[in-house]
Amino acid sequence: MGKKSAVRRIGAASVIAAGLLLYLLAAHSANPNALWQIVHGRCVPDQQQHGDPKPCAEVDLTRGVSRGFAILKDIRGASQFLLIPTGSVEGIESPSLLAPDAVNYFDDAWTARSFTEKALGRTMPRDMLSLAINSQFGRTQDQFHIHIDCISADVRDALHGEADHIGDGWTPLTRPLVGHRYRALRVMGATLDGNDPFKLLAQGIPGARADMGRYTVVVAGMQFGDRPGFVILADSADLARGNRGSGEELQDHSCALARE
Repeated sequence: MGKKSAVRRIGAASVIAAGLLLYLLAAHSANPNALWQIVHGRCVPDQQQHGDPKPCAEVDLTRGVSRGFAILKDIRGASQFLLIPTGSVEGIESPSLLAPDAVNYFDDAWTARSFTEKALGRTMPRDMLSLAINSQFGRTQDQFHIHIDCISADVRDALHGEADHIGDGWTPLTRPLVGHRYRALRVMGATLDGNDPFKLLAQGIPGARADMGRYTVVVAGMQFGDRPGFVILADSADLARGNRGSGEELQDHSCALARE
């Protein structure tokens, strides 16, 4: 291949990448169905027809299309990824998330933290990583998605300070996180298999099951002594007080912790 042909191919690839970036930028600001269109219209067909999930990083259809998921790099930050179901799921308010046979997407998202670590070029301690889903008032997209990225250093330090206060039942934290009063629950184990945060929220906080769309959920990796676990955080939107229920606020898309 001649140099001019190679340059043309590189230029075309750059144009395509730039076009995708612009598309994703528009997705988050103007089109609430953009994530669904990307996953359903591009990633899934590309995986099925060509064995290539692009523009997604991964498409997992081992449970079937209706219960599978895709991993997509978010436009913000170097290490933020999104887990998006390949079936149509509107958001945290979707009744299917509380069904007896519901997929534990948070467990899948925790496994997918490897994409964040790869982007950062290092393995991260579990207490530096987090998962977040915003309430229906705090999101821009109407297709379910979990944000996978580093936790804010201030939030990590606060959770370590609260560790002895966090137990097996939902408990209000003694201090606000980013100005909001979260409730916290301790879950033990290296993974979230058998502990679905949506069901723990619906079963543990009075009134939550009937108003799931108002809630935001954040899962922070944690180490309790020599035992791995998680702190699950929940907050409820209060529009009158300017709280839109955006648990993503506890994440750091610049991942300052990776530079420590």
